[in-house]
Amino acid sequence: MITHRYDHGIHAIDAEYLMPLFDAVHVVVDAGRAAFVDCGTARSVPAMLAALDELGVKREDVDWLLLTHVHLDHAGGAGQLMRALPNAKAIVHPRGALHMVDPRKLIEASIAVYGRELYDRLYGELLPIDPSRVVSTSEGQRIALGGREFEILHTPGHALHHQTFFDHGSQSVFTGDTLGLSYRVFDVEGRAFGVPTTSPSQFDPSQLIDSIQRILARRPKAAFLTHYARIDDLERVGADLIRMIEAHVATALSHEGESAESARPAIRNALKEIFVRELHQFGSAANDGTIELWLGGDLDLNTDGLLAWLARRNRA
Repeated sequence: MITHRYDHGIHAIDAEYLMPLFDAVHVVVDAGRAAFVDCGTARSVPAMLAALDELGVKREDVDWLLLTHVHLDHAGGAGQLMRALPNAKAIVHPRGALHMVDPRKLIEASIAVYGRELYDRLYGELLPIDPSRVVSTSEGQRIALGGREFEILHTPGHALHHQTFFDHGSQSVFTGDTLGLSYRVFDVEGRAFGVPTTSPSQFDPSQLIDSIQRILARRPKAAFLTHYARIDDLERVGADLIRMIEAHVATALSHEGESAESARPAIRNALKEIFVRELHQFGSAANDGTIELWLGGDLDLNTDGLLAWLARRNRA
């Protein structure tokens, strides 16, 4: 369902992943043409098609599926969605394109993490996309939609296959996970609270900070996050993210040399303390239950991402 309608033809759709207002798909409509940015899981596809009906957009009028990266909460529904959109092409970072054509490695890796039953419940059936409908991107490439253009920025740090779309029509950016997460439940007087995501397996702090700075250097008016939807005041949010990334790294380095098993609970507890401190300084009255509900999974992922980064660092 459409949860937010913004200017410049931008709409947020709830991907219905894990819980409401957790995972957003965006659809942009311009001069009768449309593009999706990210697509949630295979289970998100009915909501996306229903949003097209609500907007009066025909399926054959969707030109693009713009994927920020190929993690399954962003791209798991790509194959299913593309089968419903006869004229669309999927725009993917070159490191992720093969996984959209042949998703078997994504499926196998996800089942190894979640188990078959939970994987099926969360993600549904991943389908391949015909190679002729997959476009691998290059830095600075522009994609036309109606009367506007999206410019592609390769933004590693969260993942090597991550890219950001600068929308010249709205002077805003669609950032996937590079500008972190910002759930509306933590808003204070209309201000957004952002947290970084350092999830495995390709988190790199220097790359992520550089990507954030490159995005902010464009001076976008707003950012549209997959988790969740529109935020502004990006200079402040960006500075907060960089400070928290540095705190994450310092936490990880304080446990360097320990086994992952012994370091994991200590790192997670320290990351939670960072989030609690930042939330309170921000003015949020969120209690422990709310923090665990909305950020507990990210605390687990961030911890694992830091441990994976430490392991790579020690092998270098």
